[in-house]
Amino acid sequence: QAQLVESGGGLVQPGGSLRLSCVASGLTFSNYALNWFRQAPGKKRELVAATSSAGSSTTYADSVKGRFTVFRDNAKNTVYLQMDSLKPEDTAVYICNAKRPPWSDYWGQGTQVTVSS
Repeated sequence: QAQLVESGGGLVQPGGSLRLSCVASGLTFSNYALNWFRQAPGKKRELVAATSSAGSSTTYADSVKGRFTVFRDNAKNTVYLQMDSLKPEDTAVYICNAKRPPWSDYWGQGTQVTVSS
C-alpha cells in the first residue's frame, strides 16, 4: 500500500521560509511524477509545483514562481518544497501527490502552512 507523509508545515511570518518534505513508501518512487498542491479554506485545490520522475523538469504556478522550488531525492524517496518570501496568501494545507499514468495516483494527508504576523 503506497503512502505519502508530509511534514515541515507551521506558522511563519511574512517574508519567511519553510521547507516541506514528503516521504513516500510502498511504491517505486523514481517511476512517479511528484506534485505539490495546496488548498485554502473555501478555495479550489491548486497545483503549486511539479517535478518529473527524473527530476529533470519542473513547473510552477505563476503565483509562486521565483519563490518556491521543488526538488526530489530519489535515493531517499522524498520530494521537497522550498518556500521562500512567503506571503499571507500562501496560507493553505499543502498536499503531496505521486502520479504515474494511467492509473496510479496517490495523495498524502497534507501539512498546514500559516503565514501571519
